[in-house]
Amino acid sequence: RRKVDSEGRRFQDRWKVEYFFTEIENHCVCLICQETVAVYKEFNVKRHYQSRHSTYDKLTGHDRSEKLKQLEAVLIECVMKMVENICPEKKQEFANICLARNTVARRIEEISSDIKRQLTSKGVDFDFFSIACDESTDLSDTAQLLIFMRGVDDEMNVTEELLDLQSLTDQTRGKDLFVSVSSAIDDMKLPWNKVTGIITDGAPAMVGERSGLSTLICNKVIEEGGKAIKLHCIIHQQVLCAKHLKYDHVMKPVLKTINFIRSKALCHRQFKQFLLDIQAEYEDVLYHNDVRWLSRGSALQRFYSLRKEIGEFLETKGQPMRELSDPIWLADLGFLVDITKHLNVLNTSLQGKDAAVNQLYSHLKAFGTKLQLFIRQLSQTQPNTIHFSALQEIMNSFPQDNISAQTSRYAADIASLAGEFKRRFQDFAAIEKEISLFSSPFSVDPDDAPDQLQLELIELHCDSELRSRHQQLSLVNFYRQLEIRTLAKKMLSLFGSTYMCEKTFSAMNFNKNRVRTRLSDSHLRDTLELTS
Repeated sequence: RRKVDSEGRRFQDRWKVEYFFTEIENHCVCLICQETVAVYKEFNVKRHYQSRHSTYDKLTGHDRSEKLKQLEAVLIECVMKMVENICPEKKQEFANICLARNTVARRIEEISSDIKRQLTSKGVDFDFFSIACDESTDLSDTAQLLIFMRGVDDEMNVTEELLDLQSLTDQTRGKDLFVSVSSAIDDMKLPWNKVTGIITDGAPAMVGERSGLSTLICNKVIEEGGKAIKLHCIIHQQVLCAKHLKYDHVMKPVLKTINFIRSKALCHRQFKQFLLDIQAEYEDVLYHNDVRWLSRGSALQRFYSLRKEIGEFLETKGQPMRELSDPIWLADLGFLVDITKHLNVLNTSLQGKDAAVNQLYSHLKAFGTKLQLFIRQLSQTQPNTIHFSALQEIMNSFPQDNISAQTSRYAADIASLAGEFKRRFQDFAAIEKEISLFSSPFSVDPDDAPDQLQLELIELHCDSELRSRHQQLSLVNFYRQLEIRTLAKKMLSLFGSTYMCEKTFSAMNFNKNRVRTRLSDSHLRDTLELTS
């Protein structure tokens, strides 16, 4: 006798659209009349639909999909009402029931499509826009190119969204990236002459003088009658500047000690228990990862805070760290801890969504002024270490060793760091006048302004009411009061960093992980559309 259960029949997802059926608790249920079909067999499902609900055949395409969503919502509502009447204490449990994977995938696709439609609708009203591009490889070795867009309309409304995720299965040369970016811009029907700039991570394929992506984009904009500027991500450049202070004689012993403690499970457990027994301030040391922006400062700060405990533990292991008894080395450690802390504060201030280029550049200029202050204070006959708390602590701990004599060397190192900042940020320095004119129009001399803005700037300077509004309102709201908005809209449309690309790549690695490497490129793009 035939057993239906042993035949392995399963519900087919296409039955939802074709016959308005769904699966509930291993039962095939009609969404229209809520009756069940005993066997997962298309003939039975089709016969029920054609004999009782054939009038729905007139619904096709988008109308049919909308009807399916409506019927599913009605079914869920009916179930919840029934639960509320029969067993109200179980209502939350039913509300938390997970949907089928195909249902989740379909809803993500629909939401992603809707977001894209909204972005396309907004794009029509953009007066100017810029793009941010970054490329990375996922776990299946597919090169993924992220393209973000930042646009400004006539009402000074700023839109910053993911334009596209392009999967590259072959080479990733500048011209290959250009083809992908061009496809994304053309698909969105955005005019090339409205592109104001492109910002990248500084990779050779991105910034090559002849065939880099930035060069090809700017050339295309010029051909279409516009003008775009090339920028290197302000955060990436700040990280590269931070690496200028190598201090290998400090970092190598520190990293060697951290790896000694954490690389072996037994040693690591004993160290954590040792810290717990002596009631130390922290429970563990931190690994240093060169890829993570704030890792160096965090690892150094934790090592410095636990230096005495680390020294005692290494003594018990017969692996003494001689550097911990050297006042000069400890002073170098304290200085490196303090300067990386200042660099981390700058890095954190540069992160975030919807940051205008003038805000990021002001943080950068402020840090440059701080560096000059540090140089002057450390170069004095009696050095002022008020902003270097770790160094000051070491100097107070070893007053007889005349560590203050080392501060002139630290001042020279900070001066070298300041020079590196000045050298690397030339692309932002090139548009400093435009940034100043946008952010502080009342402090700019009309003689220094572009010719086409000089007369309007004079009128602006002489209007005391507008000067008062500039002090009271945000920049965006201030420029909404003015007729001269072109420069403001161009500045607002510029990206200052590729922070959103980096953040989205983190989301990509979380979603396409070791157990989900078969996630398709289209589903990955839809998922990132929702998370960006």
